[in-house]
Amino acid sequence: MLKTKPIRWPAPAKLNLFLYINGQRDDKYHELQTLFQFIDLSDYLTITANLSGKITITPEIDGIPIEENLIYKAAIILKQYGDKNLGATIHLEKNLPMGGGLGGGSSDAATTLLALNYHWDINLTKNKLSQIGLSLGADLPIFIAGEASIAEGIGERLTSVLPIENHYLVAVPDCHISTPSVFQNKELIRNTSKRSLAQLMSQNWLNDCEPTVKNSYPKVAKVIDWLVEYAPTRLTGTGACVFSTFATAQEAKVVLDKSPQWLTIFSCKGLNVSPVNGLLSTLK
Repeated sequence: MLKTKPIRWPAPAKLNLFLYINGQRDDKYHELQTLFQFIDLSDYLTITANLSGKITITPEIDGIPIEENLIYKAAIILKQYGDKNLGATIHLEKNLPMGGGLGGGSSDAATTLLALNYHWDINLTKNKLSQIGLSLGADLPIFIAGEASIAEGIGERLTSVLPIENHYLVAVPDCHISTPSVFQNKELIRNTSKRSLAQLMSQNWLNDCEPTVKNSYPKVAKVIDWLVEYAPTRLTGTGACVFSTFATAQEAKVVLDKSPQWLTIFSCKGLNVSPVNGLLSTLK
């Protein structure tokens, strides 16, 4: 039965607490080992289902045709599993920086799949939704699973873990980084040995993309160089965002209060369970 009541759905950001590149496959995709954890900052999608057969998204994003919008793509793909008359209006509150390595676009698309699966009463399993999501981006399965996880392969093999839910400062350098350009860079580290789960969870964490990104983007290097004086600091994903780790919110605030005017920065907390999971549990 179609569920037409409007619901405001969160689409949380993520951090890559570490990122190791284990090699490049024949199909040009890279084998990875990375640890995803959510943070308590989200985009929001207010979704109203209807039987218009149309997907309407507001507001329009400058420079991105609706056909290239991941939210639209997710809705169109899912619609194939239901009636052709299924439609929805989707209003996006965009809080996450685009191209920052926080997974905003992937999270928006994953929330779209989870939400419309509910609104349209299609009732696909999360495993099936993850398969659909993987066709849109390697990060989508983690957002659909909704649990902090180590991802392997190209991101599709997930193992749930419980890292410490630390407090973070996340800095947003004034630049946009193309993920393909990072992975195409000849200087990128691509030969990190695969590690066991125990090794991954116990060793000092690194991001193999960070040296390449710092060399190519001086603004990112400047942010890391400032923050690392106060706390362990790393790139998340392929950037551009950078995060520093603190045990308490107060420790993070002390550094936040010292941040220079040229630095865009916010505080947040790690979450091992996505707020989408919490919302879905109340709707069953």
